[in-house]
Amino acid sequence: MNVGFGLPVSGAWATPDNISRFATLAEASGYSSLWTFQRLLVPQGSAMEPVYRSVLDPIAAMAYAAAVTSRIRLGVAVINAPYVSPGYLAKQAASVDVLSAGRLDLGLGLGWMPEEFELTGAAMDRRGARTAEYVRVLRAIWGEQPAEFSGEFYQVPRGMVLPRPVQPGGPPVLLGGTAPVALRRVGRVADGWVTSSRADLSRISESIQIVHEAAAAAGRDPSALRIICRGVVRWEEDARDAEGHRRLLSGGREQITEDLTWLAGQGVTEVFCDLNWDPQVGAPDADPAAAADRAATILSALAPVS
Repeated sequence: MNVGFGLPVSGAWATPDNISRFATLAEASGYSSLWTFQRLLVPQGSAMEPVYRSVLDPIAAMAYAAAVTSRIRLGVAVINAPYVSPGYLAKQAASVDVLSAGRLDLGLGLGWMPEEFELTGAAMDRRGARTAEYVRVLRAIWGEQPAEFSGEFYQVPRGMVLPRPVQPGGPPVLLGGTAPVALRRVGRVADGWVTSSRADLSRISESIQIVHEAAAAAGRDPSALRIICRGVVRWEEDARDAEGHRRLLSGGREQITEDLTWLAGQGVTEVFCDLNWDPQVGAPDADPAAAADRAATILSALAPVS
């Protein structure tokens, strides 16, 4: 199983220097990938977690990281598809793929916050069907030229869309989602599934089974799909769920390493350790120096290669 790392995109440690520092450090330490996420708005009076209060744009952050790395893959988990046209995102993703020499993984979500839909002028109705067609549009734009597409929700007038991505067929498209209908969509149309920060990892095999069954029913190879887990690391914390069980990826190095091995046994192909969810790292009011020091300690302790 590959182990990745969450890029500094939230709160106190989300600085240009830290993006460069942790991107290069993660690459040198043997991590397989770097990951970002998207948050456009925190509604006034919201009790949302600190991680969401100040977040860099995921595509911009990945382009920055691409410039200081050469091998590590660059993942977006996730951009909510309704918030941006597929034509514009296809151009952004292709550009990052070219600038990174073919290292981008593009995750898409459906969106869930009404205020963000209002902010972007997006429609909340039929998000699932729109997202499935969105994936087809991306692949049409990244494919043979001239590109052309005519669907229920999106149109691509016949024309040239260049440059094409470095990766044949474009960056792998991953889908988020937790409901069975969303998991079945992953199996039918995506290159893989990426979990949310709130996923119950102790039951992840049940969700993976739904994805694999949907892939098989669609005539696709289930084993070819990537299963990518956002690992919300609770470093040296005795984190418990409502039933009093220790949360996976909490505690010290030995416990977390054992959890990573267990997740691999459940069918997970990649976990990325995301410290943006650590309030001592990703909160806007955290001490910047202390946040970076804590993140460096955890990165080193969990590194795949010593």
